[in-house]
Amino acid sequence: MSDDHTHVQEFFGARAADWDSRFPDDGPAYAAAVAEMGLREGDRVLDAGCGTGRALPPLRSAVGPSGLVLGADLTPAMLEAAVRAGRDRDGRLVLTDVAALPLGSRSLDAVFAAGLIAHLPDPAGNLRELARVVRPSGVLALFHPIGRAALAARQGRRLTPDDLRARDNLAPLLAGSGWGMTSYADEDDRFLALAVRAD
Repeated sequence: MSDDHTHVQEFFGARAADWDSRFPDDGPAYAAAVAEMGLREGDRVLDAGCGTGRALPPLRSAVGPSGLVLGADLTPAMLEAAVRAGRDRDGRLVLTDVAALPLGSRSLDAVFAAGLIAHLPDPAGNLRELARVVRPSGVLALFHPIGRAALAARQGRRLTPDDLRARDNLAPLLAGSGWGMTSYADEDDRFLALAVRAD
């Protein structure tokens, strides 16, 4: 396991048990972000870096009983918290690295990723892996329940020009990784960038 993986597992493993209680009001923001993805009944969708699975219920609602919902995370304690919360009823949980997904190429219609991009050791390569498993014209949603400035303030840091999620940095990163950004919102109460898989 790489040092990056160990760090992520240690960071999130230590916080998994009380993660949902620390952020109890995020549910509506997750549901609103999923609604903007334009998912349809029967779609196949991955929640990449699903954590405690907060996106799984709205994803299941969007794709219906005939759709496929997968939640993938690198941290066992986060997936255990998702099971305790009953969210495994809304999607199949998979312990895996999103940098090497055990999925066939073009096997999904969409990927939802909340707070993931800041934890990717190789953002360009990892976004290419997400593109690999999504069909052409499939959707990627990069989401956070608060915007970049609010998140930086919460973490006691300042925004810098090299912030990966800044529009001027994110658009070319996505374009170089097989995605075309279609919308970008960075507000106090949410961050949401939507992209479409290039053909």
